[in-house]
Amino acid sequence: MDNKFSLEGKVIVVTGGTGIIGKSFIKGITEAGGIVGVLGRNEKVANERADEVIKNGGNAIALIADVLDEKALEAARDKILAAFGRIDGLVNAAGGNIPEAIIMKDDDIFGMNVNGMRKAMELNLWGTLIPTQIFGKAMLEAGTGSIVNISSMSSKRVITRVLGYSMGKAAIDCYTQWFAVELANRFGDKVRMNAIAPGFFLTEQNRALLTNTDGSYTERGNLVIKQTPFKRFGDTDELIGALQWLLSDASAFVTGTVINVDGGFFVNSGV
Repeated sequence: MDNKFSLEGKVIVVTGGTGIIGKSFIKGITEAGGIVGVLGRNEKVANERADEVIKNGGNAIALIADVLDEKALEAARDKILAAFGRIDGLVNAAGGNIPEAIIMKDDDIFGMNVNGMRKAMELNLWGTLIPTQIFGKAMLEAGTGSIVNISSMSSKRVITRVLGYSMGKAAIDCYTQWFAVELANRFGDKVRMNAIAPGFFLTEQNRALLTNTDGSYTERGNLVIKQTPFKRFGDTDELIGALQWLLSDASAFVTGTVINVDGGFFVNSGV
């Protein structure tokens, strides 16, 4: 029986492949039979993760690039095409918040760090759009493909402190829908674009905001847990199912959609 959820033989680039969520994405793609391009700025980690995939019987290649550096991305594209001859998928997992874009409760909201906001916007929006321009075109030339962006609960609900990040992720939702329609209008069902909107998962970027050094929850962490019906943070491996589905032929008629993986956070009114 044909397994439409399989990624067997599909060549998929994961930006942010050296991060915590990227690690789970690499695991999920290789478990489904896919070939992974581990793209990130940290050469040591990228090579380690690619080597680990190969050691476990899979196939992967390290791609060293900053998602805002077009020339480096073009070199990464050429490298993966030289190795495997095609690109079938792109996961735009690079992004996140930066310290300069965090607004604390006592900060002057009319004196916010505008450059910090701009950097957060650029990382999340342009750090998705630019790789799509480069890898997406190669995908179209190969015949078919699936692009998966990473949205956030902060694109849908007001999450205090993280304005720059929130604006960037809201722009990702708009871009995902707009570009999906343009892809379909111009190329039919050859290349699709969707997004995953994670709820709260502990990463190196948010750990200090959500947990204390002893592992207990901060005030902010407790507020998140209270608003999440599952009453816990997510495990990054719990994003794998949605990712495999969106990258696979099982979602062939799905485009322009944002899938929430959030333990019920978005739909909970708190009442």
